[in-house]
Amino acid sequence: MDLKTIFRPAALAGAAMLALLPAHAADITGAGATFPYPIYSKWADAYKKETGVGLNYQSIGSGAGIKQIQAKTVVFGATDAPLTKEQLDAGGLVQWPQVMGALVAIVNVEGVKSGEMVLDGPTVADIYLGKIKTWDHEAIKKLNPSVKLPGAPISVVRRSDGSGTTFVWTNYLAEVSPEWKTKVGAGQAVEWPVGVGARGNEGVAGNVAQTKNSIGYVEYAYAKQSKLTYTNLVNKAGKTLAPTTAAFQAAAANADWASAPGYRLILTNQPGDASWPITAATFILIHKAPKDKAAAAEALKFFAWAFEKGDKMAEELDYVPMPDSVVTLVKATWDNDIAK
Repeated sequence: MDLKTIFRPAALAGAAMLALLPAHAADITGAGATFPYPIYSKWADAYKKETGVGLNYQSIGSGAGIKQIQAKTVVFGATDAPLTKEQLDAGGLVQWPQVMGALVAIVNVEGVKSGEMVLDGPTVADIYLGKIKTWDHEAIKKLNPSVKLPGAPISVVRRSDGSGTTFVWTNYLAEVSPEWKTKVGAGQAVEWPVGVGARGNEGVAGNVAQTKNSIGYVEYAYAKQSKLTYTNLVNKAGKTLAPTTAAFQAAAANADWASAPGYRLILTNQPGDASWPITAATFILIHKAPKDKAAAAEALKFFAWAFEKGDKMAEELDYVPMPDSVVTLVKATWDNDIAK
């Protein structure tokens, strides 16, 4: 079976993704976040070859994925915006982190290559607030004295759908900009001051790639796979960093998963000289009392396999695997909270 068909990105499939694609009886159905799409696709390919069981996953955004699992139209939902304990209890849902990754700012500025431009949080926030309108603004020039910056207007690209990636991005902007926190705030969908919307990480990546003098935000794997130009960022400690697995791991190292109800942790703007500032986990949602227990059991087998055999594949795409201690906690949660 062609994985490109199974995993048609939202940007390509559009509204058609709202209906489940044809699936074999044994296939596992899920829907949600576009952030983990590259690694879920890679895991699914390997799992299919090993077990014969396919994964029918709709990459439609966290907001739509939450709605589908709440409506019980899929076996699992996926979200980058973790639900609160109250939301989980109200929906009869179990939540856990499956893998960690990071967001990057991507730009399309003539002559600028990946890692040549530096941005910091307040500057990015001011771009998305519409206060910084051109690439040769003094704030950008100060951060990039050796980069040739055009006087062209900045084309701002952001998500148009309910998005966990947007939740992480806006959470970061609220951390670094009091004005953003007051005027816009953080959420899966916000009232954007400026910008053109696109669906999914795929849509933002494609829009930036096609639009000169644009800026957007995507999960790092999308930037890397599509050879998009990403910027370096100044972190909370004032250090300029490139997006690397080591920097993502440094930010993730601060996570105290055991004490977080429903594993709800936000990893943006973490302390430490080596910490990438926009790191995040992506989460899975399953009903405590699944209407199809056999299907839920198959899904858990897949996610257990991913924990046990998927780390190398995750690292190859610059995701950060969950630590063994967290995997042990998650498996205990499955045993205690999901009806078999």
